[in-house]
Amino acid sequence: MMPQTQMKQFLGYDEIESQLRDFEIAERKRLGLDEPAQWREGEVAPFLGSQRAHTTVLFGGLTVMQDRLIEAALAHLGYRVEALACPDNDALQIGKEFGNRAQCNPTYYTVGNLVKYLNHLRDEKGMTPQQIVDRYVFITAGGCGPCRFGMYATEYRKALRDAGYDGFRVTLFQQSADLKQGCEEAGLALTPKFFITIIKAVMAGDVLNLIGYRMRPYEVVPHSVDKALDECRRIVAEALANGKSVLSALRRCRAHLNQVELDRLQAKPKVAVIGEFWAMTTEGDGNYRLQRFLEKEGAEVEVQPITNWMLYMLWEVIYDNRRKMRLSRERDLLETERKRSRLNFAPIGTELKLRLLRKVVTVSFNRFAKAVGLNDYHLTDQDALAKKSHSYYLNELRGGEGHMEVGKLIQAFEKRKAHLVLSVKPFGCMPSSAVSDGVQSLVTARYPQANFLPIETSGDGAVNVYSRVQMALFKVRQKAREELEQALAKCGLTHDNARQRLAQREGKATHYPEHREACTAANAVYELG
Repeated sequence: MMPQTQMKQFLGYDEIESQLRDFEIAERKRLGLDEPAQWREGEVAPFLGSQRAHTTVLFGGLTVMQDRLIEAALAHLGYRVEALACPDNDALQIGKEFGNRAQCNPTYYTVGNLVKYLNHLRDEKGMTPQQIVDRYVFITAGGCGPCRFGMYATEYRKALRDAGYDGFRVTLFQQSADLKQGCEEAGLALTPKFFITIIKAVMAGDVLNLIGYRMRPYEVVPHSVDKALDECRRIVAEALANGKSVLSALRRCRAHLNQVELDRLQAKPKVAVIGEFWAMTTEGDGNYRLQRFLEKEGAEVEVQPITNWMLYMLWEVIYDNRRKMRLSRERDLLETERKRSRLNFAPIGTELKLRLLRKVVTVSFNRFAKAVGLNDYHLTDQDALAKKSHSYYLNELRGGEGHMEVGKLIQAFEKRKAHLVLSVKPFGCMPSSAVSDGVQSLVTARYPQANFLPIETSGDGAVNVYSRVQMALFKVRQKAREELEQALAKCGLTHDNARQRLAQREGKATHYPEHREACTAANAVYELG
């Protein structure tokens, strides 16, 4: 084979490169284009308290229910606020137009969604780009780890500059450097009241989403559950906007939900959706509207509440604090007797505070769940999950959902919580791909009964994803039917007299049969028997 250097000489490589460069210089001169320069992120303009009255805070990224409830909660705290719509494929194309190459889907979708909205303000509302820059600010999450999540804010700012909104303020929620403005009050006041109000909105959204996914597959009248949930969202949003009791609002929601007619004696496979946070949470084109597609195909979907993510973040801090305490004891063994006699109670105090906070979060969620009628639902025990997954994925490794994705898969089949587990992640997501395509293969080898399907999203390829999901559902539908038939046989019932018994009961739509099998219909039969 001809060496590369000889091939270049044979083809006149250097001469061709020189000609192309001369042509580029000539064309740039003719078109009046400057020499391209490397973009560098400048100093971030602050969002100040004095600007709060005339500045609209834009945000988004959770479920539609939670974004709308957070919007109402922030309005009660005195902010002008607007939740962006769920990103669609138009937003994806705008994100790819103004974003760098090789970004992951959440970046393209969320960046493009923001630019799309600002273009709407410019083209439909008649605002100038400078007015938009002066009157709006975008709040987003920030962080770091083994993925591109830490680059999101920079991608936002670069894309906004290229789209004509240079200087638009993008503020990171988790980075204090962006939220402190010296002596002047910050535009986003991170007070205890702020966090408590936001957490209430998130938890209320969680319980409404969860009960909606429980009820929707079994509705007798199409779209009746969605109509009831729309009314629930209005009731809770009104309570948050007026500073009233969210618990009372959720009790009113339960009355509306109980008016929906359900038929829970339908054998439907249960599918748990896990994976990368944004991909498994969004309800739009970013994951091919996966939740609704599964329901359309006759499945009951189990989604992951945002509250579990909060508990996971608390677990990380508790775990790291324990390691510090162990390191301190090991260090003390090497010190003198005098130094060893001095006790350091700071880590112990931190441990107690964190455990108390975790307890408060769990109890608050359970109260919200009980108020809306979400019975027999339990938040993930993070300590048990970490212990279960440790032999497959080190708890010290962070990024994405860490060991949670592994633990959820194991628990789903050990405890018969799902017939199928789908792990959805953006194409090229480093933390989730390493888990789904690497570690989970070991888990499924040790748990042969586990039906596991990893899915990558890229904006296109929906037909391929739907086809793979349909093939996976074909197997688990039969499993759900078998569980129902076994339950009928054990209880000495037929389909007809099971329905007769169910009709004689004054049941409520929000009631959910106690868990024994993954199939809800089988659990309903066991309860009848």
